[in-house]
Amino acid sequence: MTAATRVVTRAEVEDFLYHEAALLDAWNLDGWLELYELDARYEVPCNDKLDADSDRDLLLIDDDHRRMQARVERLNNRRAHREYPHSRTNHQVFNVRLGEPSEELPVSASFTVWRCRDGRTSAYVGKYHYRLRLTSNGFRIAYKRAELDLTDLRGVGDVAIIL
Repeated sequence: MTAATRVVTRAEVEDFLYHEAALLDAWNLDGWLELYELDARYEVPCNDKLDADSDRDLLLIDDDHRRMQARVERLNNRRAHREYPHSRTNHQVFNVRLGEPSEELPVSASFTVWRCRDGRTSAYVGKYHYRLRLTSNGFRIAYKRAELDLTDLRGVGDVAIIL
């Protein structure tokens, strides 16, 4: 079944994106990874080149499924000093828009991710671009790109969390 063969509502997609956000906020990174197809990609381009192409440009994050799995293992490890104890996050997703469905459903959404750690609060603001696949078990993520609207990263320090 594809998104083109059945009517998909924005509410269904929003519920799926809210579920992804809840998994990240609960620090259930293994559950988050299960939402992704084995051929999935997760990208975060540099904030000064939002149209960056992973084939020719440097990205802040350019992960295939194997690298996403390694990222999850690293972040779940107590020796990941950058994120242990874990940051407290609040992923907010809004302005969800569905593209024209085909084999995959293009989705865009605005986001704000609040991160609280070591007495400091940071906000990441931007836009998500997804390609979702509709399976017999619901949606699966084939592609996610988080484009930051921040003009520089000094205010947030780093992108150690999963946006």
